Amino acid sequence: MNLITPIFKTPSLTACFTTRHGGISKTPFDSLNLAFHVNDTPNDVHQNHLLLAKELGYEANTLIYMRQIHSDSVVIVNEMMDFNSPPQCDALITNRPHVPLMVMSADCTPILVYDSTHNAIAAIHAGRAGALNEILPKTLEAMKAEYGTTVEDVMVFLGPSIQGCCYEVNETIARETVEKGYTEALRRDETKVFLDVNTILLQQLHSLGVKKENIEVVNHCTSCQCDTYFSYRADAHYTGRIAGVILLR
Repeated sequence: MNLITPIFKTPSLTACFTTRHGGISKTPFDSLNLAFHVNDTPNDVHQNHLLLAKELGYEANTLIYMRQIHSDSVVIVNEMMDFNSPPQCDALITNRPHVPLMVMSADCTPILVYDSTHNAIAAIHAGRAGALNEILPKTLEAMKAEYGTTVEDVMVFLGPSIQGCCYEVNETIARETVEKGYTEALRRDETKVFLDVNTILLQQLHSLGVKKENIEVVNHCTSCQCDTYFSYRADAHYTGRIAGVILLR
């Protein structure tokens, strides 16, 4: 299976991001599509989850993923949740061992967070709306309230996503970005304007005081590299989803 860095498989943590390769789904979901909601064959998606679970060493039915809605909603995982009851939110947090968390994406930034001091993790879905509504800072706030996490404790991993080279936005979005203090995330090219969501996320992390050495970014553009990743834009809105997975052992 084709997984990408950062990947950890240690006695205490497993974390990785997937590519679109290594599963059984057919075109245009070829091949490791992990989303049920994109009109892929449900059995193929389920088999892909079984393949990933085997690769990473967890029971597939213990995985918690999200019904992502581009919000700032953070959910604390509880014992009532399982693979068949995904919560509607854009961030999950837990300190429960052997409960994998998953964030899916196809251009938005998948984020994994690890607090080794308090043994807590998060999986976050950060598209433009989520980033501008501070889903990442709000998740860290929730981890602090629930587990005592501080910015000194966390490692943050930003997965593959559409970059400022390809993410064209309209003037309304550009104006909102400026109004919220993220002017540096915009790039203008003649009559077009482009947004780099990761610039917003990194600005937020730096403002919070997260150590630079504790932030890792996979600087792969999902649109430029749609042969490696699913891309909602490059694939004309009809495509699968890659994922970030994090698991406490």
